[in-house]
Amino acid sequence: MRKLIYIAILALAVSGCKKDEEVNRIPAIEFISISETMVVSFENSVTIRFSYTDENGDLGFADPDATSLRIKDARLSDYDWYHIPPMTPDNQELNISGTYTVELNPLFILGNSEQETTKFDLQIKDREGNWSNTISSPTVTIVESM
Repeated sequence: MRKLIYIAILALAVSGCKKDEEVNRIPAIEFISISETMVVSFENSVTIRFSYTDENGDLGFADPDATSLRIKDARLSDYDWYHIPPMTPDNQELNISGTYTVELNPLFILGNSEQETTKFDLQIKDREGNWSNTISSPTVTIVESM
């Protein structure tokens, strides 16, 4: 009888054990909004707002020279890089989510026309070097004057 009780207790203990869920170490972002979809060349800046989630909370860097947000203007071949400060206190591993807003430098027309269009692709990198998914903005029109 005693063996039967021990077996029952052991069975309950084993069935109560749950495998820890694995943390997704790759950040994710989602487009929320853009401030302007028509701007005057050299005059208006564009602000892009997006949401982020990161299950281990390693977004952002304390070093102001470290960049972790890259934004690509569709008209250009290179990225513009931006600094994101640490999103958790003391770089703790916490499941985080929130919104982030980035203001781009004023846009300007690259060619000889009076109007150009572009869009922006954004991606963030965490401290482990994992890149998030890429999000895209709506089309932005840049005009010489209004």
